[in-house]
Amino acid sequence: MFEVLAERARANENVALHCAFGPLTLELLSDGESEYVHLDESGARVGDEARTGDPDLRLIASQAAWRELAAPAPRPGYQTLSAMRRIGELVVEGNLLRFHQHLLLLEMLFALLKHPVAEDYPAVGEAWIEPVTGRYLHLDFEGRPHRIYFEEAGEGIPLLCLHTAGADGRQFRALLNDEAVTRNFRVIAFDLPWHGKSSPPPGFEREVYRLTTDGYVGIVMAIAAALGLQRPVVMGCSIGGRAVLHLAKRHGAAFRAAIGLQSALFAEVNTKGEADPLQAMHRPDIHGGKTAGASMAGMIAPQSPAVERWETMWHYMQGGPGVFLGDLHYYFDDGDLRNGGTKGIDPAVCPIYLLSGEYDVSATPEMGRALADEIGATHFEVMREMGHFPMSENPEGFRGYLLPVLERIQARG
Repeated sequence: MFEVLAERARANENVALHCAFGPLTLELLSDGESEYVHLDESGARVGDEARTGDPDLRLIASQAAWRELAAPAPRPGYQTLSAMRRIGELVVEGNLLRFHQHLLLLEMLFALLKHPVAEDYPAVGEAWIEPVTGRYLHLDFEGRPHRIYFEEAGEGIPLLCLHTAGADGRQFRALLNDEAVTRNFRVIAFDLPWHGKSSPPPGFEREVYRLTTDGYVGIVMAIAAALGLQRPVVMGCSIGGRAVLHLAKRHGAAFRAAIGLQSALFAEVNTKGEADPLQAMHRPDIHGGKTAGASMAGMIAPQSPAVERWETMWHYMQGGPGVFLGDLHYYFDDGDLRNGGTKGIDPAVCPIYLLSGEYDVSATPEMGRALADEIGATHFEVMREMGHFPMSENPEGFRGYLLPVLERIQARG
């Protein structure tokens, strides 16, 4: 099944360029049989025999798992190499440094197993300007001045949006342009300090960035106060989906409602064979942006449009050094809500709506449901054919789940 990789790699200019940064030899093991893929300046070559020396990497999976990866709409967990590793269906052996150095290439290469799908890109037509305003907010926070970038559109109930780890407020661009939302809600999406167009605070060059629960909750409350928001709705995804829980716990009465996208009590690294794979994004011998973007490929549903999928990954590729890693300190460690951490969250005070993507291998639907049961969430729903980034990877599909939630919030007054 891997023989198609050579021809399709030659036809993909970006894959061919990344092959030139080899040489890299892969041994693909499946049910006791091996095939080899050789990547170098001439492209990709597939064969049954190894070249001189041991392969750089061994990718081990069952025939059934490889076939699932190649399917047009694979089952959740089989959409990419990274996703298969997360669920334990792919084992990577060999030089793991080389694996992370070439992760973007590997994800692009094995995506070629699927039959190529031609996409029509709708023309813009007559030039137009989005009804979105971008501004900078200056405020003091934790003893230092901050310059925070935010965008807003619409009027009515404030809807404060929190982006995912390592990304920025651009993830909510479709929401900011959705008249069905902005006619009743003032949508506000800001970039956390160190992210997007927000600046790091003075003196950042002398410190290591680490997001904490206190810092995250504090900056959200400071921005809401500075913008004069009265009982806003807060909606966050991933780390933002965790933050809305901490906000409801500490300041529930200050919010009209909380919407958690990809929310869970905790998150953990469950990739086997590595002491700390997260450190790969901050090594000087690895392109952190490429690795961050590539690692997010496995968090996106295969049904999401390619344009939206790649823009979501692009946001990650543009992150500052160490920022994604610093956010994950909150996601994996400091913000853990297990062992009684949800005590104080009261949906009667702050209604909590939870939406979980079917294809998310980090905050799975099962984890979302466990959270909903523990806190007695106002609403829980699994979003079919959605991954970890519903608002950016598939905005049109996401609005079908979000609009009824916003209608319920508006009806409560």
